[in-house]
Amino acid sequence: MRQSLNEGQLELIKLLKEMGEEVERIIQGSMQALISLDRTQAEFWIGEDQKVNDYERQVDDIGVLLIATQQPVAKDLRKIISAMKISTDLERMADLGIDIAKVVRRIDGPLCKPLVDIPLMAQKALVMMDQGLEAYEREDMELAQGLANLDDEIDHQYNRVVRDLLEIMSRQSEYLDQGLHLTFVARYLERIADHATNIGENVIYIATAERKDLNK
Repeated sequence: MRQSLNEGQLELIKLLKEMGEEVERIIQGSMQALISLDRTQAEFWIGEDQKVNDYERQVDDIGVLLIATQQPVAKDLRKIISAMKISTDLERMADLGIDIAKVVRRIDGPLCKPLVDIPLMAQKALVMMDQGLEAYEREDMELAQGLANLDDEIDHQYNRVVRDLLEIMSRQSEYLDQGLHLTFVARYLERIADHATNIGENVIYIATAERKDLNK
């Protein structure tokens, strides 16, 4: 029974890694479509949603099967439940990445300013996701807790992006719609970072059996 439980947990780790890789592809692809205002590329990434949904279902199916057949307790049970919660966070991150691609449909070029902070936010959010998944695999509390500082950095970047865009919109009314859409993109990335932070909170839950809000 122990061997089967361990094998199931390894399969969950593998699926979450693969799911994370797909989420990363969607976010990076959507960001590139935004930077280049390539609507064909944006439509491609909008159509990639199903792959992530399939991964989420696989994680849930394996988690439920392990709980039903292996009757895990304590830390083992918490790790399985956390895998299911993490897959939900990853699926929502993918949805937000696709929301970025959908913004490309609504923006007419040229862009009101070169995109610098927004791509940096995307890169940092993906670093957070990778760090959270590594923390889950290793059950590493230190890595998990480190996500709070990264999330704060993204929050500061988000505030800076909004200030810059508001200034542009106030000076150049022709960029009002575009500025609003870019503000939405920054908000989507800030939310992606929040979901990555949730992964860290699940790692802490595995180790301590307590729920801790890393955003506080």
